Amino acid sequence: MFTPNGLARAAVRFKPASFAGTFVALLLAAAIVSACGILLETGLRASVPPDRYAEAPVIVAADQQARLTVGSGDDRHEEASALPDTARLPDALVAKAASAPGAATAIGDVGYPVHRGAAPLTAHGWGSAALTGTRLASGDAPRTGEVVVSAGQGAGARTGNGAGNHEARPGDRVTLDTPAGPKDFRVSGTATDDATVWFTDREAVALSGHPGRVDAVAVLAAEGTGPSVLARQVADAVGHAPGVRVSTGNDRGAVEDPGLADARELLTGLGGSFGGIATMVAVFTAAGTVALSVGQRSREFALLRAIGATPRQLRRTVATESLLVAPLAAALGCLPGIALADWWFGQLKEKGAVPEAVGLRISWLPLTIAVAATMLTALGAGYIAARRPARTKPGLALAQSAVERPPFGWIRTPLGIAALAGGGVFAGVAASQTGEDAANAALGVVMLFMLAVGLLGPLIARICASVLGLPLRAGGPSASLAAANSRANSRRMASAITPIVLAMAFSSTLVFMHTSEDRATEHQQRDAITADRIVSAPGGLASDATERAAATPGVSTAVGLLGTSVLVPAGSGGDTWLQSAPAQGVIGSGRELAEVQDLDVRTGSLDALAPGTVAIDTTLAGSVKLHTGDRLALRLPDGTRASPRIVAVYGRGLGTGLVTLPAADLRGHVTSPYASDVLVRANPAGAERLVALGTVTDAAGYATAQSRDRELNAWANTVMAAVLGGFAAVAAVNTLVMTVLDRRGELIMLRLVGSTRRQVMRMIRWEALLVTVAGAALGTAIALATLVPMMRGLTGESPYIPPVLYGSFLAATVGLGLAAALVPARAALSRAAARP
Repeated sequence: MFTPNGLARAAVRFKPASFAGTFVALLLAAAIVSACGILLETGLRASVPPDRYAEAPVIVAADQQARLTVGSGDDRHEEASALPDTARLPDALVAKAASAPGAATAIGDVGYPVHRGAAPLTAHGWGSAALTGTRLASGDAPRTGEVVVSAGQGAGARTGNGAGNHEARPGDRVTLDTPAGPKDFRVSGTATDDATVWFTDREAVALSGHPGRVDAVAVLAAEGTGPSVLARQVADAVGHAPGVRVSTGNDRGAVEDPGLADARELLTGLGGSFGGIATMVAVFTAAGTVALSVGQRSREFALLRAIGATPRQLRRTVATESLLVAPLAAALGCLPGIALADWWFGQLKEKGAVPEAVGLRISWLPLTIAVAATMLTALGAGYIAARRPARTKPGLALAQSAVERPPFGWIRTPLGIAALAGGGVFAGVAASQTGEDAANAALGVVMLFMLAVGLLGPLIARICASVLGLPLRAGGPSASLAAANSRANSRRMASAITPIVLAMAFSSTLVFMHTSEDRATEHQQRDAITADRIVSAPGGLASDATERAAATPGVSTAVGLLGTSVLVPAGSGGDTWLQSAPAQGVIGSGRELAEVQDLDVRTGSLDALAPGTVAIDTTLAGSVKLHTGDRLALRLPDGTRASPRIVAVYGRGLGTGLVTLPAADLRGHVTSPYASDVLVRANPAGAERLVALGTVTDAAGYATAQSRDRELNAWANTVMAAVLGGFAAVAAVNTLVMTVLDRRGELIMLRLVGSTRRQVMRMIRWEALLVTVAGAALGTAIALATLVPMMRGLTGESPYIPPVLYGSFLAATVGLGLAAALVPARAALSRAAARP
């Protein structure tokens, strides 16, 4: 019975309530770690089976990553960033690939949008019909000046005798608006595919807007040649050119689905970056709960020491208890972890962030890591918590267990002060930076301040109890007793405050970062749009929409905007990595743009905007440390390097685009070169005539559509706040319940000395209020210390905290704290009253 294993089994068997809180904390920690691990593994192993290229065993395509070499010497390495648009290959590689031994033929594939009236269509070369199994329903394959359309297309078809709206037939004439401009074609035949038009291979490339370049080269194998052999021979034939990738198997799916690269980056970011923070919070909180559980049994350990138990036996007892509780809690925690990962992954699919063909990967590895991390947390926290009672001399054990330990520690206090100082230093660094540098430094602020709260918890609790307890001392016997209890038991109070601080700090930072960015974007967009009317179309306007709008009677100015993204340098000094930045390509002059957009130009002038130049937002200029007259080394949407000269720096990039450059510099580097919006200065009569071009709105009703990435980031921030905040909230409730249940003897003693039940419950209520208010205040202070420099750097404005939303956070925190303290206290008093 008195062996360590026997003591541990007896403790768990006869006092299960003492381990219930530890079990819950470890279970939640395992759930968080396993969910993030599953997402990380899915991101690392994500793939999609080929669809369009299923019949081609080998695909040659350009590298869809922009690569930047940074560092020097042993630290020299390569950073990769996904391209905003498709990188293409010279069409000369088609013949080279076809000449490879074992290649039956090679097909240069292109795909791009064309317009037939208001109908969006996709154009391909007829040679690639062999990849999809498309067959002619009528007529013949196209020749130069001819097109094959889908059977059933007919809206807007024009016969040689005039306009008509019948189903297109061979011999009809149709007008297609291509990236190279509108052009008439003769219908040579109809095919079985929907919403597709087919040109000759040569004409498809010429009309794509990227003459001489193809999206990919599909290589068909001669009989008896395997995919791996053919891939090596094709790679030799194309000369192992830099930036050229030869793909087989499921890698072909990544070529035809460029969204896979973004999905991989998103999933690895969620599972890796957020997973690291979440794992740290989960492990930190679980360790605190284990330490609290061990500390609550200090009198039991003291009694064991008094009757002769050795320090080694006590440590082994605690370790055995952890091994009895942690494995089961961790194993059960993996089940909600799998459910959380599955729900999260499904939501990402619904929002279009992950291709439908990508599946969730659930293997033994992340689950094993979650179980191991949980067990190590329990063992480590239990061992550290058991050191003091194990080292206490048997004659002093019982006496010392009855006295509250001082809030200082020889190890944790200096480390906590160092973390607090480090958080202050990072806050100063973040305040002096802009853009991503400010955001990255601000993340260090929240992490260091949270570490300081964990290490200095008893000292911070003592200070909070002293400060917040001042008004309580004048609030009657119950309030005064609550203040005295909180101050005398600072370690107990600290164990309850820490998870509340975690919940408030992380949830407020993630949620209010989004509200602040949205408010800044709304302000800048409202102030930037000075046009009378905006003509828009989701699939892009006609290629001549800007010219037609400018020629409309009553219109004085018309400027088209081509929305896309470019890659710009980021990091300290602007050369650490490449990040995507929203860009607007201007169809018109800079002077005309200034008449429909007020970008709040700080330096330079938009009048100088011309091919080879660029205007950038002030936050981007500060991040890359460049000024008017310098050259910005950027990558165009397809990865092409460019160094345009900066002619203006403006302050309203969030509402428009961080980068503004002529559309002529973008057209050959995007898949869809059509303007998404035309901004117009017009009188009422002229505005009415614009409806023929697209959807017309006024400046007040116009809202630039947020990018998918921005919407996804906002949603992801909310989910991450819910996951972290929910976990920390449950941990806080768990800790409060544990501390109240541990005080059953104290509560009964208060009843025995004459306190009424109402007085005792009022004391508990005041204590819970003190704990929750202190935790909420500290969490809010940490969130503000993070948000202020971050938002100053990212938006140039102060953070925006909606009062109602913050009030709901505060109400939830106080409500949970009160419920977690009052319910078990009422139950403890009821059981005491029921005893004979």
